Amino acid sequence: MHKNTPLGLAYHVLFLGFILAPLAVIVAVAFTGKGYISFPTDGLSLRWFRAIWEATEIKDAFWFSARLGLAAASIATALAVPAALALTRFRFRGRDTLLAFFMSPLMIPQVVLGAAFLRFFNIAGLTGSFLWLMFSHVIVIMPYALRMVLSAATGMSRDVENAGLSLGGSRATVFLRITVPLLMAGIAGGWMLSFIQSFDELTMTIFIATPGTMTLPVAMYNQIAQTIDPLVTSVSAVLIAGTLILMLLLDRVVGLEKVLVGKG
Repeated sequence: MHKNTPLGLAYHVLFLGFILAPLAVIVAVAFTGKGYISFPTDGLSLRWFRAIWEATEIKDAFWFSARLGLAAASIATALAVPAALALTRFRFRGRDTLLAFFMSPLMIPQVVLGAAFLRFFNIAGLTGSFLWLMFSHVIVIMPYALRMVLSAATGMSRDVENAGLSLGGSRATVFLRITVPLLMAGIAGGWMLSFIQSFDELTMTIFIATPGTMTLPVAMYNQIAQTIDPLVTSVSAVLIAGTLILMLLLDRVVGLEKVLVGKG
């Protein structure tokens, strides 16, 4: 096992600093007491964290994004499991084409998807609906879930499943009690990535969001466009802290390596 040289360590430190510096600046600006974004700040204040509780639009958008992300990620993952099993276990004409079709949202610019969804929903009269906004998010985030489940399903031996069938278990029982646990690392990782992508989606959502279906990223974008106060930085700081806490809890309960890599 080779140790990093001082030059290598310096490179890694600079790289991490480059990645983390914007987050550190956002968190620092969130503690300003001024009515506008300023850095460095003269002193520390919780003024804009208290302002979050008074910002009804931001709070409503947060809970809407949470519900949307939970629903979209769950549906996308539920669709990804049978799709991944079919693509890894069977060889049929058009298999590669089908896989490319499932992954195509990753190759299409989000602006193009947003404009296409906007046009379609306007023609069909479906604007302002949580259901159809969720449907569009499922299309965008399903590739993330599918990739994770595919990695877990590829090379998975079917001997345990066949043993369960030979012992009298029904296909439903074998699927729920053997196949799903074997895929759980990919399922959990795919759901988590899908939820994060849905919760954070802005470019496509801004085309089809309405005042009644306002997500948190769209609400924050509108806040930045209309005002210069640091409310958005305080919301961002809370989201950063919440993400860190969620990652720590997930690591303690399940293990991030098991969820993201499939080990353990």
